[in-house]
Amino acid sequence: MRAVILDSVPADPAVAEVDTPRPEAGELLVKVAASSVNGFDAATAAGHLQGMMEHRFPLVIGKDFAGTVEALGEGVEGFAVGDAVFGVVMKPFLGTGSLAQYVTVSAGYGVGSIPAGLGVLDAGALGLAGTAALDSVNAVDPGKDETLLISGATGGVGALAVQIAAARGAKVIATARPGAQADFVTALTTADLHLVDFNGDLQAQVRQIAPDGVDAVLHLAGDGAQLAGLLRPGGRIASTLGFGPDAVAGQDITAYSVMADANAQTLATLAADAASGALRVPVTATYPLEQAADAFTAFGAGALGKLAVTCS
Repeated sequence: MRAVILDSVPADPAVAEVDTPRPEAGELLVKVAASSVNGFDAATAAGHLQGMMEHRFPLVIGKDFAGTVEALGEGVEGFAVGDAVFGVVMKPFLGTGSLAQYVTVSAGYGVGSIPAGLGVLDAGALGLAGTAALDSVNAVDPGKDETLLISGATGGVGALAVQIAAARGAKVIATARPGAQADFVTALTTADLHLVDFNGDLQAQVRQIAPDGVDAVLHLAGDGAQLAGLLRPGGRIASTLGFGPDAVAGQDITAYSVMADANAQTLATLAADAASGALRVPVTATYPLEQAADAFTAFGAGALGKLAVTCS
């Protein structure tokens, strides 16, 4: 099969021919129709995960997938050949990823059904970013009319988090530069948003909106300590970038370090909301598998939203 691989790290992803995987006991073999580029994938290629996870070379990269079940491993129940599925590769090692024509995944974790109304391209860009967004919002649990600052609102996770938080009635303050970034974020929801420019005086801009500090922060980009300083006493911050409780020790702040948990309930919730139109998957560009390296280049240059990759 064709796949996006790394022969070593750090390295630039490249498309090559590798053996098609076979499903082990408890696994599904999925024929991948669509995937996407995530920060996790870029970090893998940059070598940032060396020493943190086992790397098996040639390393097929990729976390998100959407497609159809091609074969079942021994003992699999609840799925059948031909089922439309999506999710996140959640293996404890790196090497058998989803930016490929086929991927094997556990039938018990990280996979869900694609409901009617959810297109395969959107499904292939939803799993990891959607899970990280939902888990982050749930961690700080903003109440109606509470102020939530989302730093990194123009990325895939942030764009989904803006929608989730706004739908719950939170007063969302999102980081976006004037121009294309601001237009992108404003179009994510019909709710009122407050935009702040991270390249300007962030503290002054936020304090003008929330003089006593914001109730909660999502740290998806930027300086965690700076963002924590914008919280009111008793405020909450959730970070996907490793900023956790130790970083706010002794302060009247609660910090949560979020690791995306792509369980069946979370995937079902995301899929249902996306299928109903309550949640829009912010795909801004689509690349064929053979041009996946270009998608990584665009991602590294700060592309807005999600970059999808078609694999079939």
